[in-house]
Amino acid sequence: MAINEIKCIIFDCDGTLVDSERLCCQALVNVFGRHGTEMTIDDCIVHFKGGKLADILIDAKKLMAMDVSIDVLEPQYREEVQKLFVRHLKPMEGVKELIDFLDSHHIEYCVASNGPKDKVEYALELTGLLDIFKGKVFSAFDANSWKPEPDLIMYSAMNMGFLPSDCLYVDDTPKGVEAGLNAGIKTVQLYNGVLINLVDDERVIRINHLHELKEQLLGCSV
Repeated sequence: MAINEIKCIIFDCDGTLVDSERLCCQALVNVFGRHGTEMTIDDCIVHFKGGKLADILIDAKKLMAMDVSIDVLEPQYREEVQKLFVRHLKPMEGVKELIDFLDSHHIEYCVASNGPKDKVEYALELTGLLDIFKGKVFSAFDANSWKPEPDLIMYSAMNMGFLPSDCLYVDDTPKGVEAGLNAGIKTVQLYNGVLINLVDDERVIRINHLHELKEQLLGCSV
């Protein structure tokens, strides 16, 4: 597909625009540790592949055989994530250069995240990206639908004024990639090198770094 056929790029946030996935795993480790359950970051990376936070916590509870209410775990997790983000959160390498490239080619962009809008905007603010995406952050809580369901991706395209066929979706997680495919949108996986996260589907374009997306667009190979 030629670059002039892509009118809007829809980005996931965590692990795509901001380098947060490992911090989110660390938050889960810390919270479970408070309740006497030993979990490693590797446990998180291997077993939890994106999706709705409540579902991730339920899966983690089952995996670790822990009997603590989600109503207790979720606020503790969000508080822990906020602390870690303030100290350590950074933008993904190459994101600002990619945005400059999209601006120069008059390609619109937005964020579609399973997280609450205020949490997403906070992450973008901490990494210096909020002004870039101001007014273009769409949350599953607004669409009332979470990836891997396609509704959030379609909702984001609609709110940006484009058809799904005009858009490209970029996500790092298998469930996020599944959402893009379910929406019938051209989908790119920003692969983090963890084998269990690899989506082996011929419809998916795989990149290892955001600068490769620019190369894909310029090479008309999307």
